[in-house]
Amino acid sequence: MTTTKEDIIAALERLQLPDGGSLVSRDMLRALTITAGRVSFVIEAPTPEIASQMEPLRRAAEAAVMALDGVETVTAALTAHAAAPSKPAPSLKVGGHPKPQQGPIKPAGVQRILAVGSGKGGVGKSTVSANLAVALAKQGRKVGLLDADIYGPSQPRMMGASGRPASPDGKIIEPLHAHGVTLMSIGFMVEEDKAVVWRGPMLMGALQQMLGQVNWGELDVLIVDLPPGTGDVQLTLCTKSELTGAIVVSTPQDVALLDARKALDMFATLKTPVLGLIENMSFFVCPDCGGEHQIFGQGGVAAEADRLGVPLLGALPIDLETRIAGDAGTPIAAGDSPMAQAYAQIAEGLVRGGMA
Repeated sequence: MTTTKEDIIAALERLQLPDGGSLVSRDMLRALTITAGRVSFVIEAPTPEIASQMEPLRRAAEAAVMALDGVETVTAALTAHAAAPSKPAPSLKVGGHPKPQQGPIKPAGVQRILAVGSGKGGVGKSTVSANLAVALAKQGRKVGLLDADIYGPSQPRMMGASGRPASPDGKIIEPLHAHGVTLMSIGFMVEEDKAVVWRGPMLMGALQQMLGQVNWGELDVLIVDLPPGTGDVQLTLCTKSELTGAIVVSTPQDVALLDARKALDMFATLKTPVLGLIENMSFFVCPDCGGEHQIFGQGGVAAEADRLGVPLLGALPIDLETRIAGDAGTPIAAGDSPMAQAYAQIAEGLVRGGMA
């Protein structure tokens, strides 16, 4: 016996919806086809919210049709009307002069704000920031990453995130997410190859917005990737936010340490605790012989940490895979390589010390 469309409609008519009526009487049945005993149809709900509750009914509809003579297979798909187009979101302007504030900013729900700084560029501070954020997230911490390097934002590329953050009301900014980390960067707001040509007040205004207007949610720690040097962004962050402390990144050679000491002095002047130092590009492991080579010198950052009485949080080698992973948008800490384990050890130390 061959099943007809009328037989199928009659079977579905007997299935009553929880709020009355049937798939047929409520006009939810679409694209019903029969081909050599194979039946397919679509159930179209009025809204995505209703569709999310209709899986039991979809299975019941398949069973009701499968019980008919001559039916060999049944496929019922569940869909919903597309949401009505929303009004365009108000435009969001980032930058401009900072607004007056009652006191230091601490975003609601954020437990700690941890700055990662350096006295000079090129020491791998942004790489350390991204991988440390991912490593902390793998430790089960709720982590945010704010790219405060306004002139040279690199976190969108390193974290593999793209797209413009939403702002439903033109005031609150909805951040992006990648590798278990909540992200915000000026790089999301401008084209990748577009220069940000701003004076100091606009930098301070942008940082104030990214701290106070972003919906960071509940975070154990917000890591702020600072620009190199000791300028407006550092001054604003240290004086206008409730900063828990700072980590300073340096390479071992004397030139880098000279600038790192300036960053350390800046944090001391601004009464920001330095929680520890990280020595990056500490050594190179030869892929052929396995020997370690101290290209930039040895022990300089460890000696500085000892002089200051702060922890040396870790010593990280020069590593090709770290560079490749960062360029590809998947930080090395997201994997399980020896470099990922090195970042995991730094993250564990921060968690144990109550710093993250």
